[in-house]
Amino acid sequence: MKIAVITKILLTSISLLTLSFAPGQASAQLIPQPWVSVGGKDGDVTYAVGARALNFGVEVGTGPDGATGVDVLKFISLPVISPYVGVGLYSGDKGVAVSGGVQVSATDNVFVGAGYNSIRGFNGQLGIRF
Repeated sequence: MKIAVITKILLTSISLLTLSFAPGQASAQLIPQPWVSVGGKDGDVTYAVGARALNFGVEVGTGPDGATGVDVLKFISLPVISPYVGVGLYSGDKGVAVSGGVQVSATDNVFVGAGYNSIRGFNGQLGIRF
């Protein structure tokens, strides 16, 4: 009986020790993750390019009537899916924009996403990880 208890304690200790020294996932990626985005609002096609690093992102885009602007995004990193919210400033009389969306890992090096920007409308995203 004592040998069985000692064996269980030893196996549990070795397992916990192994798990504590196993490498974990990095909390933030230092290399930027670029993406392109195409969408539409009120029948106009909108375009944007963006990049993400350290759970923050920047997206530069064009909206209807030639409005161009920059959005600053904040990501919440989850294992497969990364939702984000953002705020931006656009030229002309467009003013301030709010945005939100989600990016999902499709493979180890490719991700897809969908989002909404109050000036550029709904959009789809395709990006790469290095």
